[in-house]
Amino acid sequence: MKKWIIPFALLALAAVGIGWWLTHRHTARDEIVLYGNVDLREVSLAFNDSERIAEVLVQEGDRVRKGQVLALLDTGRLAPRLAQAESQAAAQAAVVARLRHGSRPQEIAQARANLELAQAEARQARDNYLRIRQVFRSSRGRAVSRQDRVNAQAQWDVAEAKVDVSRKALELAVIGPRKEDIAQAQAMLDADEAQVALLDRELADAQLRAPLDAVVRSRIAEPGDMASPQKTAFTLAITNPKWVRAYVSETDLGRVRPGLPATVEVDSFPGKRFQGWVGFISPVAEFTPKTVETQELRTSLVYEIRVFVKDPGDLLRLGMPATVYLSPARPRT
Repeated sequence: MKKWIIPFALLALAAVGIGWWLTHRHTARDEIVLYGNVDLREVSLAFNDSERIAEVLVQEGDRVRKGQVLALLDTGRLAPRLAQAESQAAAQAAVVARLRHGSRPQEIAQARANLELAQAEARQARDNYLRIRQVFRSSRGRAVSRQDRVNAQAQWDVAEAKVDVSRKALELAVIGPRKEDIAQAQAMLDADEAQVALLDRELADAQLRAPLDAVVRSRIAEPGDMASPQKTAFTLAITNPKWVRAYVSETDLGRVRPGLPATVEVDSFPGKRFQGWVGFISPVAEFTPKTVETQELRTSLVYEIRVFVKDPGDLLRLGMPATVYLSPARPRT
């Protein structure tokens, strides 16, 4: 009986082995294993203006939220300039309002009263001239001199001119300012308001804010330093999204597509796999970088891909060596 048990056991093991190979023969062949490093984006922040740094509010390694203030500039000279510009804009706004509203009723009444006074003076000057002329003619120049008659004529002419001036002044008061004067005043107000807006922007820029959620990687600015747009104050590391920069050979390139699911392993967390997907495939071939370990020859041409990784616990660090597993679907035969 023992003679046939051993062959039967061997046959059973062979059947199990054949069955496992039939069900798993595509796994090793279809799975693509790539090697790369964890990568992420960085942001270099600098102040927009050149001024002394008054305060730095974060340290290296701090997590910052979008809009959080990281550092402050000294605004001791900027605040008075802004107050002066606001006062100038307010004064010019009053000028524009006065021109748009036109003459007040009191001003029109005053102009009309001046016209009536000038007309009364003109009538008096005319009557005085007519009286002197009549005396001059009746006395044949003996009661009144010729010079008196000439002076009376001149006074009448001056009075009539004052009437014309007062009449024009009344017309201008009724019509109001010219459109060109209003436009000029409005243009000056626009310039003053633009100056206020510029200084407001400079005052806001005195607060260096985080453009997005990130981690402070480098703190370069210190209180007392002179800031400038050309001088980096902070370097921020963007923790979302993260990806693994890897390289796929030309023979496997046809089976890799954007959106392909992937899993990622790193040496720091044995047995833990991070879920991800292929987000970028380079359209240009290149030589494998020497810092990347692959199972292919280093001189072979490869294509860069980026596998985006879900890392809600923020466990992955920049530069970590990582292994990427891709399982593209088998082509139908």
